[in-house]
Amino acid sequence: MHELLSSHACHGGEQRIYRHDSQAVGLPMRFSVYLPPQALQANANVPALFYLAGLTCTEETFPVKAGAQRFAAQHGIALIAPDTSPRGAGVPGESAAWDFGVGAGFYVNATQQPWAKHYRMYSYVRDELRETVLANLPVDGARLGIFGHSMGGHGALVLALRNPEIYRSVSAFAPIAAPSRCPWGEKAFSAYLGEDREAWREYDASELVATAARPFESPILIDQGLADSFLSEQLYPDVFDAACAARNQLLTLRRYVGYDHGYYFVQSFIGDHIAHHASILT
Repeated sequence: MHELLSSHACHGGEQRIYRHDSQAVGLPMRFSVYLPPQALQANANVPALFYLAGLTCTEETFPVKAGAQRFAAQHGIALIAPDTSPRGAGVPGESAAWDFGVGAGFYVNATQQPWAKHYRMYSYVRDELRETVLANLPVDGARLGIFGHSMGGHGALVLALRNPEIYRSVSAFAPIAAPSRCPWGEKAFSAYLGEDREAWREYDASELVATAARPFESPILIDQGLADSFLSEQLYPDVFDAACAARNQLLTLRRYVGYDHGYYFVQSFIGDHIAHHASILT
């Protein structure tokens, strides 16, 4: 059961917010959907992009800040953005830090208590949210892509690399590209997944590329601002770049002087990303 909370006309289509009771997470979850004008026509199933947002964000951050709807309307692509964590799990201390817990689910299935019951964002995004969208909206399940920003860029890369049969295209803005090596990732993975670093490899995009049986079929696009204050300590795009080069994984890694980590950066290049996905999905 899903509930439509709001709907707004936008670039000829509709920007919507839904709420549903999630079995994967065990709590109500919200997600946003942009349906382009092409999706509102009779019997028209359109390609879709799942967007994963970063630390502290919600399902509304992307539709409000990225300016993506105009480009999605041009290409006839739906946009779906989930929340970044469960809300209301009641785990002690889950709201104590901005980079862990609420708003920071890291798109993993937690295996450690007390997080394992509700913090299951990997299964939520890959299975339940996708199945809910396909069952209720005019979206073509054979033409799906995924992208994201920061923590969400990490999530998008991991989900695509682990599930190439689901996601045909992937891109990221300033992703946490080697989370096993950075403070954000070490903090989250230690608590959610435990101290065994072997278990972390399943959620580390650089490790996944390095050990993949075959490259991801379509080229990966990553944009990174060089004035990003998190670049040297948290993001490690060069580690991902080297892993891709070693395994002949097609990657376009673009670096931009003067751009930082925020949504002014994202909105500057969001049109390129949607065009990248459209070239593969349409």
